[in-house]
Amino acid sequence: MNNFARLKNAKNVFMILLSVIVLGLVSGFIVFETTKASVTLVLDGEKKPVETHADTIEELLQEEQIKPTTHDYVSHDLTAELTSGEVIEWKPAVQVTLTINGENKKVWTTRDTVDELLEDENVKVSEHDQLSASRDDKLKEDMNITVDEAFQMTVNDGGKQTNVWTTSTTVAGFLEQQNIQLGELDRVEPEKDSNVKENSEIKVIRVEKVTDVVEESIDYATVTKEDRSMQKGKEKILEAGSEGKQEKHYEVVLENGKEVSRELKKTKVVKQKSDRIVSVGTQVITQLAEKKSSNAPAKTEKSTASKSSSAPKSKSNASTSGGKVLNVSTTAYTANCTGCSGITSTGYNLKTNPNAKVIAVDPSVIPLGSKVHVEGYGTAIAADTGGAIKGNKIDVFFSSKSAAYAWGNKTVKITILN
Repeated sequence: MNNFARLKNAKNVFMILLSVIVLGLVSGFIVFETTKASVTLVLDGEKKPVETHADTIEELLQEEQIKPTTHDYVSHDLTAELTSGEVIEWKPAVQVTLTINGENKKVWTTRDTVDELLEDENVKVSEHDQLSASRDDKLKEDMNITVDEAFQMTVNDGGKQTNVWTTSTTVAGFLEQQNIQLGELDRVEPEKDSNVKENSEIKVIRVEKVTDVVEESIDYATVTKEDRSMQKGKEKILEAGSEGKQEKHYEVVLENGKEVSRELKKTKVVKQKSDRIVSVGTQVITQLAEKKSSNAPAKTEKSTASKSSSAPKSKSNASTSGGKVLNVSTTAYTANCTGCSGITSTGYNLKTNPNAKVIAVDPSVIPLGSKVHVEGYGTAIAADTGGAIKGNKIDVFFSSKSAAYAWGNKTVKITILN
């Protein structure tokens, strides 16, 4: 009985002690909790209520496992005592690369946007400058922000000149930035890989090739046919002749609309020419020569001619065989050339005497005023001279260009009659 009483008393003592311990723990917990400081911690923009026994800002951040760097933003001094009800802000810094006109700069910042960073760095961006990011973009770690400052230069595109703003430093980049397209033949000055700077000038030369078709006439030739039935010196047009037509195709190179070169690519005849055909008399009438060389009356000469058909020929040969015979080279001329007066060196007017038989001679070979028989032309007077008429050479006068062209250049025999 005594043992039971003693056991019961011991149990009561244990329960009392346990109650005291529990009460102490509860009281201590209550005291511990009630003595905490209540603060608001703003971590990178997010609010977080915190109950803490930390004495300083630094201890509070350590409790939150935050280790601020020298670049981070902390609203209070780390050594400052913590007071209940305070709002403590911490914002970690990010490192970004700011590139201005090709020069890089590493920047630590706790700002939120690109615009705020540019303001902190005192970077002014005009409306013509080029910014790689939007001003409202949020800053991120290792972000690269590029600013290319614009400058003014001149562009001449196809002859049209304008002043433009650009941030490109090469010709190729400028063309791309300005959306200037080059054709296959176009070129640019200076070259695409050349550098440009403020007040530079870029010329875009627009090149094109076009075909130019030019219609031209084809001169006809004069073809002569000898007619023994017609008196020498007379002509008869058998066919008038007509000009032909041809097309010449040129490849023309234009630069900025102006022609710089042309090259003939082909010629196409669209109408054939028709030559002029002239009948030229070759019959030589000798009676006049015989009259002048004989004292016999014309009636007698006529009678003699009627008795023998060979008599005029023999008398004609006699008239040409009595003088000096030369072989000479000949050309032909007219009085109707541009700038020609038609007056010979001896004063004879060929324009008023188109049917005259006149030759130009070298006076040292054939004296002026001489009567000369020219093979194929007839008896003429040496009444003119010429700068190119030297030695055994004569120039034969014709009233028409066609007859002169028909005579051409040839060697004939002449007889100086007196």
